[in-house]
Amino acid sequence: MANLKEIRNRITSIGSTMQITSAMKMVSAAKLKKAQDAITQMRPYAEKLTELLQSLSATLDGEVGGVYSEQREVSKVLLVAVTSNRGLCGGFNSSVIKGTVKHIEDTYKGKQVDLLTIGKKGNDLLSKKHTVVENNNEIFDELTFDNVAVIANKIMEMFAEGNYDKVELIYNRFKNAATQITTIEQFLPIAPMEGTVTSNADYIFEPSKPEIVLELIPKSLKTQLYKAIRDSFASEHGARMTAMHKATDNATELRDDLLLTYNKARQAAITNEILEIVGGAEALNN
Repeated sequence: MANLKEIRNRITSIGSTMQITSAMKMVSAAKLKKAQDAITQMRPYAEKLTELLQSLSATLDGEVGGVYSEQREVSKVLLVAVTSNRGLCGGFNSSVIKGTVKHIEDTYKGKQVDLLTIGKKGNDLLSKKHTVVENNNEIFDELTFDNVAVIANKIMEMFAEGNYDKVELIYNRFKNAATQITTIEQFLPIAPMEGTVTSNADYIFEPSKPEIVLELIPKSLKTQLYKAIRDSFASEHGARMTAMHKATDNATELRDDLLLTYNKARQAAITNEILEIVGGAEALNN
């Protein structure tokens, strides 16, 4: 009977775990809908703004873009790694952390590479072997454009002061609830537009094209960082919902197996008791 008691305790424990994972799945599903709507509505605007900026910059002199367009010899690099503050989301955080480490070893071996982390999980692991100049965990408490703009301004200031020659973003790009794509994206300097610039549109610029470009650059950079964090935020909830769904299914399967084992053990115990009773009665009769 001790074995039966142990199995009953395991069944109860798994049932409690199933309730937790199922609740976490529903919470993430509700948050995912809002986060997914936000990134799908924002992505076309951000991409069009970047395209417009690159198109305008390509038709101007190289100096018009200012310090943010300055192409330097890369010796000091800042990587902005975006993870989450919480776990239980499958390989969401580990993909960014492993991608960051691999990118440092493969692309920037022998160069000075510092990290700016957004999210507690990335900071906890990356800070053990790499230099983290700043960590921003609190951004997910209130994820707004204004709060992200503060971080973007710091990064732009560090680049303008010459602390770094290149800045890149590493984050999970949201595709759907089950798929997140680890993306490495250049943030600074502004990447020139690929290919030959051909524009048949007849624009009227007011006040002037150079002034518009200089006005668009900070806004475009802030929008780019905000989009990356929004992408990561939606990916986190998608990954957590998928992970909790699989965990609930696995717990259900394990519980069913234990119930079958419990019923077999209970049936065997009852059969043994009946045999003992019958054997005792036969002994008395004889």
